[in-house]
Amino acid sequence: MKSLVAYFSASGITKDVAETIASVQGAELFEIAPQEPYTKADLDWNNEQSRTTLECKDKTSRPKMASSIDVSPYDVIFVGFPIWWYSAPHIVNTFLESGDFSQKIIIPFCTSGGSELGGSVRDLQKSVPQAEFKEGRRFNFGTSKASVKKWIESLGL
Repeated sequence: MKSLVAYFSASGITKDVAETIASVQGAELFEIAPQEPYTKADLDWNNEQSRTTLECKDKTSRPKMASSIDVSPYDVIFVGFPIWWYSAPHIVNTFLESGDFSQKIIIPFCTSGGSELGGSVRDLQKSVPQAEFKEGRRFNFGTSKASVKKWIESLGL
């Protein structure tokens, strides 16, 4: 099965995990980058008026992506993101709503200092109800390649 690792990373932590997954899985890599990059002020979760706070409060928010990818050649798509306000950043929904994910296996993974995937999977499934979701996982900064490999092997792909 051909795999893609698509990820959104604001600080680089999710990018590091995505690169490890792609290396272990032999998958291609795609960055879900915003058309308008997030500034440090945009990412200030303590500010009720910051861009990310406003996006997360608006469930219909769909930030534009800088580029897109044709997902048709892939069978398995790992989707990575940091946890923001107990869910995935809405740009991940933008990605999932940008292509035909029917007959695709989606495997979410997140990075967080403490929050689990929680309701993020349910929120993502709403964007691609025709896809099959496998159990995802949360990773911390500095996750080992061996740990990632063990997780991927447990998926039975």
